[in-house]
Amino acid sequence: MSGPNAEPPVPAGEDGDGDSFGEEEYAAINSMLDQINSCLDHLEEKNDYLHACLKELLESNRQTRLEFQQQSEQQNMEADVQGSQPPK
Repeated sequence: MSGPNAEPPVPAGEDGDGDSFGEEEYAAINSMLDQINSCLDHLEEKNDYLHACLKELLESNRQTRLEFQQQSEQQNMEADVQGSQPPK
């Protein structure tokens, strides 16, 4: 039967207050936490790099779109001017 808050029962003879981990266990946990921290740092660096690349790509696309719109407007204006001139 589980204890309050769905905690696992404490087997007889263990009061739960004692230090059941030795130095080796703490060292192993510490090493694993260091590895996890290193992986998270690496992921954060990749995320920052991808974010910068995406911002650069968005800006490039924005600039290309503006240039395309300007060219399109210029062509439309030239077509309007040519269409309003009487034939020679």
